Amino acid sequence: MDTASLKEFILLIPVILFSLTVHEVSHGWVADKFGDPTARATGRLTLNPIAHLDPIGTIMLFIAHFGWAKPVMINPYNLRDPKKDMIWISLAGPGANFALALISGILLRGFMSFVNVNVSDIITSSIYAILILTLQINLALGIFNLIPIPPLDGSKILYGLLPYNMEHKFIWLERYGMVILLALFVIDSFTPFKILTFIIWLPANLLSYLFAGRSLFYLLNVLNMILSI
Repeated sequence: MDTASLKEFILLIPVILFSLTVHEVSHGWVADKFGDPTARATGRLTLNPIAHLDPIGTIMLFIAHFGWAKPVMINPYNLRDPKKDMIWISLAGPGANFALALISGILLRGFMSFVNVNVSDIITSSIYAILILTLQINLALGIFNLIPIPPLDGSKILYGLLPYNMEHKFIWLERYGMVILLALFVIDSFTPFKILTFIIWLPANLLSYLFAGRSLFYLLNVLNMILSI
């Protein structure tokens, strides 16, 4: 591992832990508000990241910059309107990630406007790098989790939106969801067909421009420059 990769790895650790934790706590908090105390009873309404980490999902975040945490358990029998409530519970995780990305983007705008960023200054360059990584990771997390393939949040949102007479046509995906996601990752990693890259990074680039006033590609080039010093 070269120096730049080591720097990025060290900076990524707190960003990923915080982003995953906020994602899962948001699911649990909204479920609790809708009447299901399962997350609270199982200790998932905590900002302690250890309670939320999924080993494979976390490794994926470091490798591919998209991944997942250990899902919060939801008991639909405790919900007043399970089909409708699950839509909001499922939206809460990606929504929290987009909120963190928005905050990071606003801070980046202010940082670029009012702070003389000197890449040789370890303090300002580290802040700049952390903000860029927070924007990147949370955009990736939010968009990836909205893909409507089980067990991602997007599948639960889609299921909740489907009319009752069409639900059974979607349930079969639950058996093969992880296989489909693994296949997409393998195709993306080892073939020229960058399906996941296109799904995630095109909207991430557009949202980065809206949130931070700069495209994600531009910011990642700046990040690479900072890490190479």
